Amino acid sequence: MRVLWMEKGKLKEFFYSMKAFGELWGPIQKGKTRIYGKAENFSDLKLEPGRTALPIKKLIHPSKFTMFKYDKQEYSTKLENIPRRVILGVSPCDIHGLLKLDEIFLEEEPDPYYEKRRDNTAIIGISYCKPCCDSCICQSMGTDVVDEGYDLFFSDLEDFYLVWVGSSLGDDLVRLNPAVFHDDIDRTKLEKFVECKKERDKLFACSIDMDVLPDIMELSYDSPIWDELGDKCLECGACTMVCPSCNCYNVIDEVYLSEGKGKRFRYWDCCIFKEYSLVAGDHNFRENRGERLRLWYGHKLNSFGPYGRPACVGCGRCVDACPVDINVLTVARALLESK
Repeated sequence: MRVLWMEKGKLKEFFYSMKAFGELWGPIQKGKTRIYGKAENFSDLKLEPGRTALPIKKLIHPSKFTMFKYDKQEYSTKLENIPRRVILGVSPCDIHGLLKLDEIFLEEEPDPYYEKRRDNTAIIGISYCKPCCDSCICQSMGTDVVDEGYDLFFSDLEDFYLVWVGSSLGDDLVRLNPAVFHDDIDRTKLEKFVECKKERDKLFACSIDMDVLPDIMELSYDSPIWDELGDKCLECGACTMVCPSCNCYNVIDEVYLSEGKGKRFRYWDCCIFKEYSLVAGDHNFRENRGERLRLWYGHKLNSFGPYGRPACVGCGRCVDACPVDINVLTVARALLESK
């Protein structure tokens, strides 16, 4: 992997040079909320520590979109209309969430809608010198650093950036303005990198014991904790909507027989919803909310599908989103305290 460095003041110049690739996006402020949005100017970006309301998945795996339309003359997927974008300021945990989506949507049978958006998106990560909030548990989940899934990654070292080139596209982006990059990385810069990481690691105020939690999850299948949590749960689905690794969706067809046309669209779905597990014959495999919560937290804190590891990336968004204080922190602590 190629590593360069850049003076802090040169990032603005590089930002505008990337317009040659496509639209410029990143964390911006919208009222009291930080979101991933289109940035017309460098000053629109909020690159200091902070968390967006929704993860980067909303741009690669949108909450709702039309898969295709048809009429008597034409069938169209509109895949050719997906724009090219550069997203600057992606946090390590959001990149880890994207890597989990890559496994689901790109391995074996690639999803063409996800694949096209992924190919048309340049991911520019930025690390922060400290956790962005008290509910960050990315250190516990091993997602506070990342070594893949990005095109460029800027390690913020106060006065300068170390820039990790993670792909051929990243190298192409560097070539858009090579004058702002330097390859003479001396020992002083490496020592600064190690020093900043050690100082940042001390600042994590929140953690959970992931050495034992997956086993505790296995042993707590019949725990009364799930019924207690189910009684509190509002079944609103907020936790799944803000989660970087949640990927469930539904597909709906709208058919207009008299006009000879129709369309198919896809939208985010949620395994916390009762209807999600409803099958033919009106049977529901997970009738009560406790069973559905157990499934969701089993994926997040134990093992997700065939991948053999927890799907939680430690971003803490579910801590902010749940109105009744059910989240990875409260669930993990309840399970650990019950043993």
